[in-house]
Amino acid sequence: MADIPDSRILIVDPDPDFLVWASGHLKAPGVSVSTAERAEEGLANYQKSRADLVLAEVRLPGTSGIELLKRLRQTDPNAMVILFSGIASTSNVIEAMRLGAYDVLGKEKLPYELRTVVESALRANESRRVTRANASEIPAETIQETIIGRSGPMQDVFKMIGRVSRSDAPVMVTGESGCGKELVARAIHKFSPRTQKEFVGINITSIPDNLMESEIFGHEKGSFTGAVTQRIGRFEQCDGGTLFLDEIGDMPLAVQSKLLRVLQEGEFCRVGSNQVLKCDVRVLAATNKDLEAEVAKGTFREDLFYRLNVVRIHIPPLRERREDVRLLAEFFLHRQSARRRGLTMRFTEDALALLEAYDWPGNVRELENTIQRACALCNSDVLLASDIPLGSTGSRHGNSASTVTRMRDALTMLLNTAQNSPDIELLPWVERELSRMAYRHYEEDAAKTSKLLGITSAELQENLGAPAVKKATAKKVG
Repeated sequence: MADIPDSRILIVDPDPDFLVWASGHLKAPGVSVSTAERAEEGLANYQKSRADLVLAEVRLPGTSGIELLKRLRQTDPNAMVILFSGIASTSNVIEAMRLGAYDVLGKEKLPYELRTVVESALRANESRRVTRANASEIPAETIQETIIGRSGPMQDVFKMIGRVSRSDAPVMVTGESGCGKELVARAIHKFSPRTQKEFVGINITSIPDNLMESEIFGHEKGSFTGAVTQRIGRFEQCDGGTLFLDEIGDMPLAVQSKLLRVLQEGEFCRVGSNQVLKCDVRVLAATNKDLEAEVAKGTFREDLFYRLNVVRIHIPPLRERREDVRLLAEFFLHRQSARRRGLTMRFTEDALALLEAYDWPGNVRELENTIQRACALCNSDVLLASDIPLGSTGSRHGNSASTVTRMRDALTMLLNTAQNSPDIELLPWVERELSRMAYRHYEEDAAKTSKLLGITSAELQENLGAPAVKKATAKKVG
């Protein structure tokens, strides 16, 4: 286990022979291993020495490994524990992970998985320790804000919000889905003279076309089937305040004409009524569509477009303002910490670097959901890069160092197996079989096979035992 800092490992298992094997298997410079045969003994050992990692069998005499895990986490909420068992039931696995186990392994897999997972756990433990030691608090002003950004493009957005909030001019907020258009609209309302009145936001795509007019303007009792009572619409609801129409590009043409009248005259009628109602409402709209193109296609009224597009604020996608990712991520993490009853959570630098390198096709909404998902699955107060789910199905322990360790463990198993067949000349056999497997894997592409194995084409040909091998097939240009 190279590059692992000095570490203390505690192994709890009722089988003395297993303890001897596991201690030897994990032996490495700077790594000390202590053992216990019962949970009570292991708990006492941990309370005395605070091991960096505890490995425990689920089926312990008396107090079970699950109960030991529970007590360890009560003693130290950041205790790093791996459970293993020859017979690990589904409920045991679920309960162990719920209680904060780092991993649960089948005992039959330990010869070729144990060192890999232990190495990963010790690295994670060290990263979290360093992060806690170097942690700094998030500025209070950051926590209180709802729309965040230090980048130049976002500073320009903030300046525009400041300017337009003083007037009643309609504003069109544009940008990709998930970039925070409603937050901009709320900020405009917050800093406007209308801040004491109501802000009402509706998403046009969430309302059926046949109910759109009623939703926005209200209706009279009996005006259509199902209208059993009078209902006021959104304009009446926020009279004196601000109405935010999200995804305005999806509004039906019939409703667009009535919205235009409100913007021009400040008056409307409820569905099923001839009574003209007056209102004083500031309208903000948002879209991720190209409304100029929609106007050209005839799906959006040109006169309404110009009425709504008096001032335009465009929010750049998150991939174009990567310097905001860290600030946003820490804000969302702090909010998740508050929901976890004040537990202060932090990122390692590697985790933040991973977030900053990602393109975020779902923008700020995807980032927030990712942080929420990571917090739900993490068993510590520090989030590692491996805790951040970015849609990858990669292994939790899939770093390059662990890959080398797993390959070495596979070779160990190969050596142990080969001892039972002394007639096999192991190295020539491995060369032949590995060459054949790789050649088939790369669909008989000699160039790729030779590159993977680090041998020449002639050596590959010799290992395959064939007079010739196919050359790499050039891709056709079509």
